[in-house]
Amino acid sequence: MNEKVAIQGIKGSFHHQVAREYFRDNVDILECLSFDILVDSLLDKAVGSAVMAIENSIAGSIIPNYALIDSNQLHIIGEHYVNIHHNLMALPGQEIKDIKEVYSHPMALLQCKRFFKQFPHIKLVEDADTAETARRIRENKLEGIGAIASKTAAELFGMEILADDIQTIKDNSTRFVIIQTQNSVLPEGEINKASVKFMTDHKRGSLATVLNVMSDCRLNMTKIQSLPVIETPWKYSFFVDVTFERYDDFKKAKSLLQIMTEEFKILGEYKNAKL
Repeated sequence: MNEKVAIQGIKGSFHHQVAREYFRDNVDILECLSFDILVDSLLDKAVGSAVMAIENSIAGSIIPNYALIDSNQLHIIGEHYVNIHHNLMALPGQEIKDIKEVYSHPMALLQCKRFFKQFPHIKLVEDADTAETARRIRENKLEGIGAIASKTAAELFGMEILADDIQTIKDNSTRFVIIQTQNSVLPEGEINKASVKFMTDHKRGSLATVLNVMSDCRLNMTKIQSLPVIETPWKYSFFVDVTFERYDDFKKAKSLLQIMTEEFKILGEYKNAKL
């Protein structure tokens, strides 16, 4: 029986690619046009898992998604990296000089900014999703309008690629997380990465003390992201990813950090996809 998986966007999107690669094609896809709808599909048990982009090597963290995972008590059970290749596409028979506007997801537009500097006649317009934009252009036969999307989207929707690999930095990768409402059931021996959230008090050096404990416990911090605590002005939560060779080292760090920090929370324990 196939896994039912929610993705942000539609088939042909990078989220769709991740779902197919992570679950090895054994998936039934639920398309969601926003991350809020994606989270609701998990909470309503319409799906068992969801794919969520969390950070990009050029544009950085997708901060609202950290808050969505935290506030909805969701759990990261895995991760997957995709090398992003952006392509400018339009209806067949057109050239770049014919294109007046290009629509795509804000992150895609940001990652291709330098390419479009050579075409000042093109207006860049933010849209909900890369593949959805390509599909809409095809369905409505919109001439003079381009999209930035994957080659898969171009093939699915019969679009013509006018320029390929237009992202500013060619080594452009996005990290996606696989989320569920329940925590991972991986054996401890297979877990070598974790995502945690905590708050520190306002004492001088409190964050440095926490980071020192992680280092002393042989944890390698791969990511730290601060997020304001809305209810308490000028107070911040920290979202941290750590890798480790032995789960016992992480277990020791957990026991110490639960005492030292405020509101310590494990968002997920899973396999490091970078290995």
